[in-house]
Amino acid sequence: MLSFTMNSLIFIGYRGTGKTSIARKLGEQLQIPVFDSDSEIERRAGKSIADIFAQNGEAEFRNIEESTIAEILQQNESNPFVLATGGGAILRPETRRRLKNAGHVIWLTATPETIFQRIQLDPASGTMRPNLTSLTPLEEIIALLEKRNPLYSETAREIIETDSLPINEITNRILSDNRQS
Repeated sequence: MLSFTMNSLIFIGYRGTGKTSIARKLGEQLQIPVFDSDSEIERRAGKSIADIFAQNGEAEFRNIEESTIAEILQQNESNPFVLATGGGAILRPETRRRLKNAGHVIWLTATPETIFQRIQLDPASGTMRPNLTSLTPLEEIIALLEKRNPLYSETAREIIETDSLPINEITNRILSDNRQS
């Protein structure tokens, strides 16, 4: 464990911005628990997020997401941890409040084009995560970012653009920032 005091780190942002990869790397470097809310939802439900959406709808998925995040935060409130949230986790006001109160919230951003390319390159993304609109994938990214960006901004204490930064550079920056805090 590194020898400095740090808050728990919580990553928000659209899918494809690096939340899970960066969370895993930081957890490994800091030797603290790492949680991925989407993975935890799938584990608890015994099915993919796409299947939850198809069988139960988005409203039920958001209910499950909200309760899963609340449980993760509550069960780990006394120890540092790293949490990667799903892209829409910030849609509910209560979840935004909980995230802000639980740790240092970092909004990972990327351009719609970068997000689109990353999603296309991730074989699990297409099968595990459903489209949320009838728009083309790139149009959907643009439309959802337009709606979500104010909510990401409201929730985050820090913003990191991930378009051209390698994971190691991002994690080093976060570690350096926390040493100075």
